[in-house]
Amino acid sequence: MSTMAIPIHPTGSWTLPYRGKVGMASLIVAESAIFTIFVVAYLFYLGKSLAGPTPSEVLEVPVFFTICLLSSGITIHFAGKFLERGRQRGFLSLWFLTIVLGGLFLFGTGHEWHRLICQHGLTISTNLFGTTYYSLVGLHAFHVTAGLVMLAIVLMFGLADRVGPEHSARVGVLSMYWHFVDAVWVVVFTVVYVIGR
Repeated sequence: MSTMAIPIHPTGSWTLPYRGKVGMASLIVAESAIFTIFVVAYLFYLGKSLAGPTPSEVLEVPVFFTICLLSSGITIHFAGKFLERGRQRGFLSLWFLTIVLGGLFLFGTGHEWHRLICQHGLTISTNLFGTTYYSLVGLHAFHVTAGLVMLAIVLMFGLADRVGPEHSARVGVLSMYWHFVDAVWVVVFTVVYVIGR
């Protein structure tokens, strides 16, 4: 059997991917592992609380606030497109709307926690449901808060006319994070408010 060498001719030059995207993708993979642990813990301990309240007794499905968060994924996407095209006013408007929608979601989470604690006496130490619920939803709320801080910083720079089309790749990295937060909420919403009730 004879072997024949096949000449390889590169069809184009290969460049390294943008390191910001690689870094954010790595962060997302690591954070996904953490969220997976919390989701599995929530599902494992579901229905094992010896005392109430139980999810079916106290949880209300946050439809409006979920729509707000998922809509913010659309606004941040189009904000990035406006920035790429140099349409500063459109970028700032949609970026600000993204912050408002994310803030509304966070307000909804806080309102739900206030209701659960004050009306139903459910705290993180009440039972297994309280522990896993506040841990999982709280982890997500922390990520939303971190994202809102980063979005607000970009907005301040944008209002100072310090963000332009040349920064669209960096803004795209932040958009990746925000889309991750949206995707995680779909999983958390499904586990806590659909499967868990």
